[in-house]
Amino acid sequence: MTTTEWITDIALLLIVFRQLREGRLDLRSFLIPLGIVAFVAHSYLDTVPTGGNDLVLIGTLVAVGAALGVAGGIFTRIRTSGEHLLIKAGAVSATLWVLGMGARMGFQLWVEHGGADDVARFSVTHHITGDQAWVAAFVLMALTEVVTRLATIFVRSRGVRGRAAQAADVPATPAPVLDHTR
Repeated sequence: MTTTEWITDIALLLIVFRQLREGRLDLRSFLIPLGIVAFVAHSYLDTVPTGGNDLVLIGTLVAVGAALGVAGGIFTRIRTSGEHLLIKAGAVSATLWVLGMGARMGFQLWVEHGGADDVARFSVTHHITGDQAWVAAFVLMALTEVVTRLATIFVRSRGVRGRAAQAADVPATPAPVLDHTR
C-alpha cells in the first residue's frame, strides 16, 4: 500500500471516530466523507470492467456497501438541540463502518503479502477478468457505503427536524379545569 492509500484509508476510518462524540450535523458532515471518496474514486477507478463475472463481483460488493451504509445511518443517533441537529455514531454504526473500511484495507494488505495467488485462482475459477475488477468492486463498495450512510442520515435528519418543528407548532392544550360551581 502506498502512503496515499494508507492516509486515505485511515482518514475514512477516522471519520466515524470523530462522530463518536456528539457534534453538529452540518454541511461539513456530508462534504468531508464525500470529498474523500470522490478523491479515491478519481484516483483508483479508471474503468469498470464488464467482462466475465466482473459485474457480479462489483454488484455483490456494492450491495454489501449499501447494506453497511444504510445500517450505519440507521444506527447513528440524530437529535435536535435548539435550532441545531446533533449527530452521534453509536457502537453499532461505528462497528459497521470499521468493518467495511477495515475489510477493504485487510484485503489489500492480504493480497500484497501473500494472498495474490489465492485471489488469482479465485478470479480464474469464477471468471473475473483481472485486478481492475477487484479495484472497481472495492472502490465502488466504499463509495456506496459512504453515500448510502450519508443519504440515510440526511433523510432521518429531515424527519427529526420535521418532528421538532411540528412539536414546536402544536399549542399546549390547557389542563382540564374542574368546575365546582355546579
